[in-house]
Amino acid sequence: MRLLPLRLLTAGVLLICVSVSSAQELRLPSVFGSHMVMQREMPVPVWGWAAPNENVTVTFRDQKKTATADSDGKWSVKLDALSVGEPATLTVAGKNDEVTFEDVLVGEVWVCSGQSNMQWSVDRGLDPDLEAASGNRPNIRLYQVPMVTAVEPQEDVAAKWTYCTPETLPGFTAVGYYFGQTLQEVLGVPVGLIQTAWGGTRAEAWTSPEMLASVEELKPILTAWDERDAAYSAEAAKAKFDAELAEWEKAAAAAKAEGKEAPRKPQMEQDPSLSQHHDSTLFNAMVAPLSPVAIRGAIWYQGESNASRAYQYRTLMASLIQSWRDDWKQGDFPFYQVQLANFREVADEAVGSDWAELREAQVIAANALPNAGVACITDIGAALDIHPKNKQDVGRRLARLALVDNYGFGDTITRSGATFDSAKFDGGKAVVKFDTHGSDLESWYREPLTGFTIAGEDQNWVKADARIVDGNTVEVSSKYVPNPVAVRYNWADNPQGNLFNTKMLPAYPFRSDDWAGVTANNVKP
Repeated sequence: MRLLPLRLLTAGVLLICVSVSSAQELRLPSVFGSHMVMQREMPVPVWGWAAPNENVTVTFRDQKKTATADSDGKWSVKLDALSVGEPATLTVAGKNDEVTFEDVLVGEVWVCSGQSNMQWSVDRGLDPDLEAASGNRPNIRLYQVPMVTAVEPQEDVAAKWTYCTPETLPGFTAVGYYFGQTLQEVLGVPVGLIQTAWGGTRAEAWTSPEMLASVEELKPILTAWDERDAAYSAEAAKAKFDAELAEWEKAAAAAKAEGKEAPRKPQMEQDPSLSQHHDSTLFNAMVAPLSPVAIRGAIWYQGESNASRAYQYRTLMASLIQSWRDDWKQGDFPFYQVQLANFREVADEAVGSDWAELREAQVIAANALPNAGVACITDIGAALDIHPKNKQDVGRRLARLALVDNYGFGDTITRSGATFDSAKFDGGKAVVKFDTHGSDLESWYREPLTGFTIAGEDQNWVKADARIVDGNTVEVSSKYVPNPVAVRYNWADNPQGNLFNTKMLPAYPFRSDDWAGVTANNVKP
C-alpha cells in the first residue's frame, strides 16, 4: 500500500472540508456550461452537488429528469439519448437555486489528450493566418483543461467552453481542431473537443493509480517515484534554497556593480509528488474530473517522453487506455493514437532506434485492445523540430480512423496506409504481405522503393532492394544477405522510406523479427 506524506494528507482533509461546504450550493462541474456540446445517440450523464437530500431537476428540450442529492450532496441523472438539433438551454433547478446554460449543442464529443504535440495550437502550425480567416465555425467547440496536478482524483477543474471564431481558433489544439473540422464537414454535426494535454509529460502520469498498481510490469515506475517521494523533505529543500538564494543575491549584486549579467536565480526543489511526471498526477487532476461525461472517443498524441522505455510502453499505453475506459464506464470507446513522426538526424536504418521501438509499441498497444488504432505520420515530421508544424494531416489521418471505424465510411474512405501482415523467406528473398485497407501499394511518385533492410541469422542489417510485386506485396532482397530471416521497414528515428498507397498515405513501419531492442531493459523513469 502506498502511503501519502502527512503534508498531503492534511491538504486532502482541507480539500474534503471545502468540498462538503461548497456542496450546499447547487452547482455542476465546469464541463457543463454555456456553448457546450453534448454527445448524441447515447445516454448523457448530468451530475453535480447540492444540499444533502435536496431534489434536483434537470431539463433539456422535452426531457425532465429528477434526482435527490445523497448525504454528501452529490446527485446525478441520465438524459435519454439525444439527437442533433438547434441550440438549446440546459436548466438545473434545486429547492432555491437554478443554473442555466445557454447555446448547448448536441453532436460528437472527443477528448484530445497527450503531450505538447496535442497541446500545440493552431497559431503555431502551418498557415495560421489562412486557418484563422476561415475559422468562423461556431459548431466546433473547445473545452480546454488547465495544466494542474493532484495526488488524489479531483471532481472538477477551472475551465469553460468556447466556440470557434477567427479570434478564438488560434488558441485551439491544432490536431484536435483539424480532426474535429474533418468530422464536422463529413458528418454535418457539431463537434465538441475536450483538450487535456501537457507538454513533455509521460504516459504513467495520465494513467489511473489503480491500473498502475495492478500491472506487474509497471511496478518499477511506482517504486521509482516512491523512492523519490520518501527522499524528499520540504524543510531540507527550503533550507537548501535559502542558502543558495543568499549566495545568489551576493553574486547578483556583485555582477550588477561590475555591469555584468546576473547568474541564474536558483529554484526550490519541487515536491516530487506534485510533479507532472509523477505517476497518476495528471489522471487525477486532468482526466478524473471529466468522467463520466458522455463522449464518442479519444485521440492521443504522446510517446516522445516515453521513448527510452518503449518496450514497457507496450503495456503502459494499453493500461492507460483501459484505465480511461474503466473510469468512464462507457464501454470500449474509440481510442486513437498518433504514431511518432520522423525526427532527429537521418541515419542508417540498420542503427538501433528507440523511436522506432516506441512506434512499434504504439501499434502493439492498440492491437491488444478492441476499438483502438494508430495514425501514421512518418512522412510529415522534421529532423530538427520535435513539433512538426503540419498538424492538418495529423488531424485528418486520425479522422480517417474514426470515420471508417465508427461512422460507417469504410466503403468510401481509406482508413490508413498499409500495415504489415506477414513475411515469408524463400530463395534468398523476403516476400512481405500488407493489409492495404482497400488502396493498393505504390511508391512515392513511382520512385524505386527505399527504407527496407534485411538480415540473416547473424542479425547484421543491410539496406535492401525492394520492388512492388502486386497491390499488397513487396519483394525484398540483398546480394549481401543470401539467406535472410528478418526484414524491416522504416526502422529508424527519421525514416526515409517511400512506400505509400494510391491515396498517398504512408505504410506503417514494421519489423518481422522480435530480436531484443535498445530499450528492452529500461523500466524506471
